[in-house]
Amino acid sequence: MVVLNIAVIGSDELARSIAKAADQRDVHTYVNKENGPDGARILSLIRPAKYPERLPPFLNALSTSQAGIIEVSAVDATLGEALVAFASAGIRRGLAVINPPAGEWVDEDQVKMLFKQAGLADWTFESNDGTHLRERMYALMDDIQHVLEANAEAPLVLPVDQYFNVKGIGLVAIGYVQSGKVKVHDEVLLLPADGTGNAKSLQVMDDDVEVATAGDRVGLALRNAKEDHLTGSTIIVHPPVEDKRANVSIPLAVEQHARSSVKLTTSPFQKRVLAAGDVIHASVDLQFVVGRVTEAKEGNLVVDWDQPLFIRKENPPSVLIAQLDSKPRIMGSAVVGLLDG
Repeated sequence: MVVLNIAVIGSDELARSIAKAADQRDVHTYVNKENGPDGARILSLIRPAKYPERLPPFLNALSTSQAGIIEVSAVDATLGEALVAFASAGIRRGLAVINPPAGEWVDEDQVKMLFKQAGLADWTFESNDGTHLRERMYALMDDIQHVLEANAEAPLVLPVDQYFNVKGIGLVAIGYVQSGKVKVHDEVLLLPADGTGNAKSLQVMDDDVEVATAGDRVGLALRNAKEDHLTGSTIIVHPPVEDKRANVSIPLAVEQHARSSVKLTTSPFQKRVLAAGDVIHASVDLQFVVGRVTEAKEGNLVVDWDQPLFIRKENPPSVLIAQLDSKPRIMGSAVVGLLDG
């Protein structure tokens, strides 16, 4: 089963024309499943329903997506912020649909220029037809099949956004598998608590499975784990392995940052310059972590984080930097390095 997660800025009507509505909380999800020669293929649309009022759900949608859809109803500040957010998150593949309200008009050439200026020149403009958009998304999935497969073979990174006790099952952690795979009976490590547990069972889209892979939203039932080792910012990984006899050395998948060097690439539409003392947010792998800039010089920052920030050691994704009192709120993307002390 291959899953393509797609962040959507647009209407509920547009999303429902492409896929069937699934979960309708702060972040609305829509799923379309088709069977191919190599098994099931799934489009999973993730739509932050309260954007632009609330930024974090949008950033979380970007964190777990490999593609995007933007419905353009007007040329305004919200469109500009969405464009720089997709670009800063490294989502270079996507579809744009121009769909102004009845009686209004949007200049397609102007919109195409804005996409190009923001760094989304490879996005394509498509007609407002759900069947057509669905076909285009499956074609895009085919184009990036190698990327999805490589991500599934990377070390496990599973951020937890919900957890609870279920009668007859026990402690269950829920989240999107960002990279790698988790299998039933795997030993796992809960960070930053350093708690341990065992994968008792796995559920994806209400089905019991033996393996959950990058892109899946999984319910992971834990055996021999403590509830106080789980929080809304827990990251689940495989424990490191060091076996000299077998000549096996597998490091931890992530680095834990309390203090970082941050090399910021400022977004094209952002005029604000960060300075020492500024408060920022880092968004990566479904984390939204507050930090304070202690040093700033020509886009090179030193940042102290309020809580641990976990960065993948292998092929880390773009770290999106935001500042909630800026306009636009997206500052840009960053390369983040670990600093001591």
